[in-house]
Amino acid sequence: MSPARKAQELAEAVGREMYAKDRTSQFLRIALDEIRPGYARMSLHVTEHMVNGHGMCHGGFIFTLADSAFAYSCNSHNHNAVASGCTIDFLAPAHVGDLLTAVAEERTLAGRSGIYDIDVRNQDGKRIAVFRGKSHRIPGETVKTQGE
Repeated sequence: MSPARKAQELAEAVGREMYAKDRTSQFLRIALDEIRPGYARMSLHVTEHMVNGHGMCHGGFIFTLADSAFAYSCNSHNHNAVASGCTIDFLAPAHVGDLLTAVAEERTLAGRSGIYDIDVRNQDGKRIAVFRGKSHRIPGETVKTQGE
């Protein structure tokens, strides 16, 4: 098996294992649509229970979607990683019925630190938010690999 195929299979196994334990994503019905090494795409349908007093999707739900995609992308190499910091900029409102998609991409991974950019868009491709997350590796793995 090629190293690229092996890395892809490991990322998919990590995604399945993480999602099985990810009560928040399950509760909010955030879907893991795709995972690759250093990459994750997740989606969320905005429901009437997610809007604020202005009738727009509450920023906390948009943040949670972006943060979830960040988590899956930075753990996709099967080295446990947690957020060490993040920022989000809200660019446009989302509304009931919108399908939001967060695409997380690894920008750099050096030692135990990584930087990831997450783009959140609606079903029409309109950019809703941009999120940058910084990860820090901690001991452990999500999936036991052969030979352990």
